[in-house]
Amino acid sequence: MKKSSVLLTLLAILALFYAIIYVGGNMMGIERLQTGENPVLRFVFVIVGLAIAYGVYYFTADNEAWVVDTRSVVYMAIGAALYAVFSWLFNGTVFVVPSVSQVSLRPAIAIPMFFGYAFGPVVGFFTGSVGNMFGDALTGFGLSPQWSIGNGLVGFVAGLALLFKNRKQSMDTVMTVSGVLAALAVAVYFLNRNLPNMMFYDPDNGIFGDATISVFAGISLLVGFVMVVGVRFAFKDNEEVAAAVTWGMLGNILGIGFAAISDIWINGFSPAAAIVGEFLPAAGPNLIFAAILVPLLVGAYAAVRTQSGR
Repeated sequence: MKKSSVLLTLLAILALFYAIIYVGGNMMGIERLQTGENPVLRFVFVIVGLAIAYGVYYFTADNEAWVVDTRSVVYMAIGAALYAVFSWLFNGTVFVVPSVSQVSLRPAIAIPMFFGYAFGPVVGFFTGSVGNMFGDALTGFGLSPQWSIGNGLVGFVAGLALLFKNRKQSMDTVMTVSGVLAALAVAVYFLNRNLPNMMFYDPDNGIFGDATISVFAGISLLVGFVMVVGVRFAFKDNEEVAAAVTWGMLGNILGIGFAAISDIWINGFSPAAAIVGEFLPAAGPNLIFAAILVPLLVGAYAAVRTQSGR
């Protein structure tokens, strides 16, 4: 039953994406539900992302983290709704979040990280992927389903913390892997500082992707990594907070990395352009906000559980 539940959840995500884009966007002609070029290739990467998630599940299927019950479905719906609404609110069209040196802060990313860590990888995947898809639809800038799957992988990887009994050892491994990946990405930036920021958008002047990123934006992933390390050791006696932030960091790097790398084929970007122009401007700010907000969400949830006696 558990195996079919996980598979059905992933297939439901695929079916929902298809309905939104091909039925709503193509057949009904709703502009905000349409994608850019190469829609078939975009869905190829959607399927690849879903296959990655199922593959991880397949080899760890005996773990209780994969249980999908009625409560899980409720958490999926709540998480996706919250992520969609807050993504829409803070995307610059409703509330403008102050940014520093071309770093656009995205506080909503903490939601799939928290839901994945608190309620399991399947809930995290649904929250990030479906929530991002509906958030993009509300925004009206067009849909990029492979990026929604990337956001789903953010929550999915955050939830993988539940697979490990030895949390300290797993956190040490995750911290090392994340640090190496962050350093490599920033090294690519310093070797390609003249590449434009594909995430840059100036609606007032109709400018998209024309500006190079600043030094601060280029190193923002390392800044976020240092902040996560600080949180990890500041909460060394609270493994819930430390593990949530640490695994959320890895989810951010791998999930946003998946989305950015997919554009090498979808949009014809060079690997350097995908990393410098898309990955760093998205993943760096995400990590900065994760280091701040995930501990608050975990702490608030722990307080609620204590009051309710759970």
